[in-house]
Amino acid sequence: MSPAASPLRAALPYVCLLGAMVSLCAGTSFAKTLFPLVGAQGTSAYRVGFSALILCLIWRPWRTPLARKDLVAVATYGAVMGAMNLCFYMAIRTIPLGLAIAIEFTGPLSLAMIHARKLIHFVWIALAVAGLGLLLPLGDTSLNLDLVGVAFAAAAAVFWALYIVAGQRTGHLHGGRSVALGMATAALVIAPFGLATAGAALLNPVAIGLGLVVAVVSSAIPYSLEMVALRGISKRSFGVMLSLEPAVGALAGLLVLGEHLAPRQWLAIAFVIAASVGTVATDPSRRQAEAPLHD
Repeated sequence: MSPAASPLRAALPYVCLLGAMVSLCAGTSFAKTLFPLVGAQGTSAYRVGFSALILCLIWRPWRTPLARKDLVAVATYGAVMGAMNLCFYMAIRTIPLGLAIAIEFTGPLSLAMIHARKLIHFVWIALAVAGLGLLLPLGDTSLNLDLVGVAFAAAAAVFWALYIVAGQRTGHLHGGRSVALGMATAALVIAPFGLATAGAALLNPVAIGLGLVVAVVSSAIPYSLEMVALRGISKRSFGVMLSLEPAVGALAGLLVLGEHLAPRQWLAIAFVIAASVGTVATDPSRRQAEAPLHD
């Protein structure tokens, strides 16, 4: 391996994770335009269902039989993914996208706290927390938050942390096939909710076309990229670097939904970017064998 190839290989997981966040937030912002047609549950069913179909056609996971232990791990990963997606879409029905992402982020942030070891790691986590605090509308009495939406976002946070752990437990398997099988399982979890609420509206050709776009941009692409990232980033670094997502979501909301940012939210973006850069710079997995766990 050439000297230049090693830094490029080390940077690849971080590039993939950043690309996943951008694609996910842009797709989620666009997905809100589908809510009037098929509701949050129907949109979630489109997103995961079409993603599963696309990924299964690409990777053809049925051609590689799995051991029972691996099949259970992939099914668990998919079920958690489905629950996370459904809860998050239920949340953004009634609370702002940026706030929902900030609440959901407490899941991976808690995971990062558990795996932190050195003082500098807690510095980056504290910086990320400060940034998330600035993103929250504290002191804004004009905003009446829906408690049900907040509860769904909190549930999504729990499932997001479980998703990280479950995803790393499938890391020894082929990434594309694992995502395809996981997404198919997620579709089975979400489909009944979408059918029960949207019914025949799911057959609307316009909604189907929009749902296909949402699936590609907000699920198929980011989840595939995340599986690559999970192979090369420690649990702590993965969790803290995801602090970028509320900032990416806020920018996506500005561009797609016309949600303008307050000055303190721009400051929050600077904080979370600094935390993520610090995490990459001090990630011990780039200097010693602290790799993601593959139980």
